[in-house]
Amino acid sequence: MLNRLRSRLAALPRDSRDTLFLLAVVSWVLLPQLGRVPVWCAAMAVALLAWRGWLALRARPLPGKAWLLALLTLAVFATWRSHHTLLGRDAGVTLIVMLLALKTLELRARRDAFVIFFLGFFTLLTNFFFSQSLATAAAMLIGLLGLLTALVNAHMPVGRPALATAARTAGGMALLGAPIMAILFLLFPRFAPLWGVPGDAMSGRSGLSSIMEVGNVAQLALDESIAMRVRFEGPVPARRDLYFRGPVMGNFDGRSWRPLYPVAATLPPPAIVARRAPLQVEGEPLRYTVTLEPNNRPWLPTLDVTPQAPAIAGLAPMPTPELQWMLPQPVVDLVRYQAEGYLRWRQGPVTSLRGMPLEYRELPAGLNPRTQAMGSALMSATPAAAQDKGLLVRAALDQLRQGGYIYTLDPGVYGAHTADEFWFDRREGFCEHIASAFAVLMRAMDIPARIVTGYQGGEANPVDGFWVLRQSDAHAWVEVWLQDLGWVRVDPTTAVAPGRTGTLQRLAPPPGAFAAAMGAVDPDLAATLRNVWEAVNNGWSQRVLNYTQSRQLDLLRQLGFASPSWEDLAYVLLALLVLAASGGALWTLWDRMQHDPWLRLLTRVRRRLEKAGLVLPPTHGPRQIATAVTQHFGARAQPLADWLLRLEAQRYARTPPTRLPALRRELQTLSWPY
Repeated sequence: MLNRLRSRLAALPRDSRDTLFLLAVVSWVLLPQLGRVPVWCAAMAVALLAWRGWLALRARPLPGKAWLLALLTLAVFATWRSHHTLLGRDAGVTLIVMLLALKTLELRARRDAFVIFFLGFFTLLTNFFFSQSLATAAAMLIGLLGLLTALVNAHMPVGRPALATAARTAGGMALLGAPIMAILFLLFPRFAPLWGVPGDAMSGRSGLSSIMEVGNVAQLALDESIAMRVRFEGPVPARRDLYFRGPVMGNFDGRSWRPLYPVAATLPPPAIVARRAPLQVEGEPLRYTVTLEPNNRPWLPTLDVTPQAPAIAGLAPMPTPELQWMLPQPVVDLVRYQAEGYLRWRQGPVTSLRGMPLEYRELPAGLNPRTQAMGSALMSATPAAAQDKGLLVRAALDQLRQGGYIYTLDPGVYGAHTADEFWFDRREGFCEHIASAFAVLMRAMDIPARIVTGYQGGEANPVDGFWVLRQSDAHAWVEVWLQDLGWVRVDPTTAVAPGRTGTLQRLAPPPGAFAAAMGAVDPDLAATLRNVWEAVNNGWSQRVLNYTQSRQLDLLRQLGFASPSWEDLAYVLLALLVLAASGGALWTLWDRMQHDPWLRLLTRVRRRLEKAGLVLPPTHGPRQIATAVTQHFGARAQPLADWLLRLEAQRYARTPPTRLPALRRELQTLSWPY
């Protein structure tokens, strides 16, 4: 079947063959975008490319301008209806996909092909707006080589050159350009506005939310994508101690938890620090480096707690009063930062609630009456709680351990009285249900409580030594205020499911077909392959995506610069480019001195004649070759014979009638006799 398809393609005219190859390359470039653009855009792009392929196979005429104008108008209108704008990342990508697909319907001349090539190069770059992973880079490298092959093939107007020949030429061009690309990557001065991938205010990505509603974090548990990677400089703490702090929520309306300080990035840093309660830490600091994946959110998850600002190139993280660190803008690119954290800490007023916001103790009126009654009953049953409210916290945890509560991924939809339903009706839920119900019970007993969301646990990758936290490690826990202790972390989920924080027993989505098959054959092999792939991806992230200006300056220090700057980078880059250009010029001069261009032109003719079946001795000159060509091919070879005679005259005539560059150009347009 494959041979039959190959024979059918070989029988096609060159125009049809080249068009089908170009359509295949365009399809490869557009394929990653089809899952990101609106459904109508993906369907329309596929239909247009299939239509153009059918026209090429059937040698049918292309549609007229009226059709193209109507389709273009429809595409622009549909883009505006989908995105409510024609600007921005998502709308722009939708338009460029449609323009590239529509342009294939105008593919009549080489000029149209060149437009498609450069539209294809631009569309290829748009894939990096959404993903800069190693897999995306590899796929786009294949697309780049395909576009270069089609471009080289378009510059071969004569005959029917094999695509493999064009591919070899394109590969050689890419290899020749690779050293220059590497030099530019290493030394071109990097400025954040130029090298960052812009976000889109009209879209978001999966990640922790600044508003916690029942079911929201449970959806994140289904996502096995990597949220962040952590490398500890010293010993790694126990998994049960790895809490990475994210948004802290103190406002509760009965259904949703919201931050008490909603947009900390809009507050001046002194005002934020002034509201921050005293913090005391104990023990030796844990030094660690975080590589945070893009999430379109402004917060930096840090080890609970991290008192000093994380060190991040070009940015100044700001604290909130609730020990969270935030950036002035969302994280839309890979971010790497160093920090120092402590596992034992104490925050807030210790002896008095004076100055503490009332929101930490408030409950909405008329909601969760059974939970409030339960709190009153616990207080009545624990007389010593008036002096030690920690007894009430322990009593609530005992209720979770002994009450038959279940940790599940699918607890169903909760009604208005979320805490009542958890404590008395459903008795099952994910970490956000458990944490929310526990915090409501604490407030019902007049114990200040707040919800903390972030990531807990993770797993070590044995290949590269990084600690990996996934979106399925998203977690919610509670902090309560106790006399003489201040704010204390309480994770009620551990009372229901101790394995959630102590081991790797966490809820996870069912594996895909390939992963399930691999796991059925050898679970250890499947885990090893995933670890190796993630380690390779992490190496790409650390060495390529996270190659910042500071690392450029470190490279200059290794080269001997005492205090390098971006001006030094520019000087070194300029010197290397001048050196490379000089080397290329010297090589060209040497090549011309070592090789006769006239003989190279004659050799080219002899090789093409050999492919046509006419093998000539290497001692034959232009006149002898002209005679042999005429005898072998007849009158149709007369233009080539005349060209060979002019080539002889250019070499031996006293006054050459034609210059060698003109003969070279004429040879490219000459009609060959085969």
